[in-house]
Amino acid sequence: MHRPPTRASVARSAKRAVAPVATAAMLAGALIGLQAPAAQAAGSVVKVTGSQGNWQLTVDGAPYQIKGLTWGPSVADAAKYMPDVASMGVNTIRTWGTDATSAPLLDAAAANGVKVIAGFWLQPGGGPGAGGCVNYLTDTTYKNDMLAEFPKWVDTYKDNPGVLMWNVGNESVLGLQNCYSGDELERQRDAYTTFVNDVAKKIHSVDPNHPVTSTDAWTGAWPYYKKNAPDLDLYAVNSYNAVCDIKNTWEQGGYTKPYIVTETGPAGEWEVPDDANGVPDEPTDVQKAEGYTKAWGCITGHQGVALGATMFHYGTENDFGGVWFNLLPDGLKRLSYYAVKQAYGGNTAGDNTPPRITDMVVNGATDGVAAGSDVTVSTKTTDPDGDQITYQLLFSSNYIDGDKGLVPAATTDHGNGTLTAKVPDKIGVYKVYVKATDGKGNVGIETKSLKVVAPKPAGTNVAQGKPATASTFQTDPTGGCPCTAADAVDGNLGTRWSSEWADPQWLQVDLGTSTSFNHVQLAWESAYAKGYDIQTSDDGQNWTTVKSVTDGNGNVDDIDVNGTGRYVRLLGTARGTGYGYSLYEFGVYH
Repeated sequence: MHRPPTRASVARSAKRAVAPVATAAMLAGALIGLQAPAAQAAGSVVKVTGSQGNWQLTVDGAPYQIKGLTWGPSVADAAKYMPDVASMGVNTIRTWGTDATSAPLLDAAAANGVKVIAGFWLQPGGGPGAGGCVNYLTDTTYKNDMLAEFPKWVDTYKDNPGVLMWNVGNESVLGLQNCYSGDELERQRDAYTTFVNDVAKKIHSVDPNHPVTSTDAWTGAWPYYKKNAPDLDLYAVNSYNAVCDIKNTWEQGGYTKPYIVTETGPAGEWEVPDDANGVPDEPTDVQKAEGYTKAWGCITGHQGVALGATMFHYGTENDFGGVWFNLLPDGLKRLSYYAVKQAYGGNTAGDNTPPRITDMVVNGATDGVAAGSDVTVSTKTTDPDGDQITYQLLFSSNYIDGDKGLVPAATTDHGNGTLTAKVPDKIGVYKVYVKATDGKGNVGIETKSLKVVAPKPAGTNVAQGKPATASTFQTDPTGGCPCTAADAVDGNLGTRWSSEWADPQWLQVDLGTSTSFNHVQLAWESAYAKGYDIQTSDDGQNWTTVKSVTDGNGNVDDIDVNGTGRYVRLLGTARGTGYGYSLYEFGVYH
């Protein structure tokens, strides 16, 4: 199984680093109610036992299959959420960082019969798109610091009954490709996995009673572990839509250790085709729920080798990545939550389940809806329990400016699942989300893309197709460039002019003859002008300012202004971002 490193995973939006430092009040509050004696009992003895192809995990001698979830809430909220986790049939959670703040989480887990795969973060963690390069051949300071840091926390928590095992690193074998290439990449991967083995040996010397594993994003990392990390007790891998390929990869690779899956679920952003607007086509709620069910079936189907999984993700973030993966975004349970609960054997009797959205159509999704106008979204939505459904529309500009937040819109419900809301004022491809809530703590969420275009002004665009020049333009091929002046007058919102990152900059168009106009439209990309002048000239040398703007916001600027000249110029005087000026279209109308 190979996880294509072509896109940074949506999963990066989940909390993967060490938890924030907890205050004394937070720690005390998290411990309230942890009266069960088990929370103060001695730590368990956890072993990987058995022989080739017939392994099992044992806790105090009893067989233990990991039925897990990755952990999202803050440490301070551990006591609040852990009873719900346990009610799902979950017996294990996974974290990515262990430090001085981890005690309340471990204690809350133990008090509810849940154990923790306690993680330690190594750079460059997080696979595709991750940062934090380390030279594992030469950076002895970093390695020595980690060799001191990790065992310190192992020693601190090894007797906590919440600990199941230690997990060193996350997706770094793959992530090293962001730092190195060619033969050097191979040397670094060997050095990294050798270092992981050094950490594993050190942890074993401090704590012989809990296994040590290491997670990566693809089974292509396993040959490095096989060669360089013999002291790992088992392997671990993150795999989403390709999870059912792991068994064959393990069999073909000649491995002699069992494994666990430390992240899995429905298809990720990097695994789905693009839709008609060129953005990843997110699975539906029903498909996501089926993804968890399928993943668990393939993991349990590799008996004696796959020792369980921590599926992704028990999180409450209500953003772009949270909606893609979280089981309870904004604290509301969705179909995937109940699919995991059923897979793990949780008690589902009497559960009130979410509304189901089985169809969603966004009018004008690919033809384009004018910025600031209304869009109509039609859905087919039912509630299996007959609960009254409340709807809301939200927008995400993630594929325009990288902002993963969801912006709620004032939504009008016309009945029968038909909704309208005003689209954003900035052009580009958005995700539009429908949230259908039942008032009983459940939500159905569906999402489609929507192209927002500039409103069409009255009159004729006399600048379209005319010769254009600029002070500077972006020549390198990133971001769809080169981005020349001509790209701002070609009538195509898919192309743009982009300047150097400096003030001032200008873009001018030659109308051929002196021409009167009464309207200018500027369709900005995310790098916009906060301050600019609209100017005219008959000779291209002497300029008259007909409009000055000092409060530009980067949306579509429709400016009623009277001017006459052969040349019309946009003079950028103050950038709205740290980048240059970037303009999809410069329209001049009469």
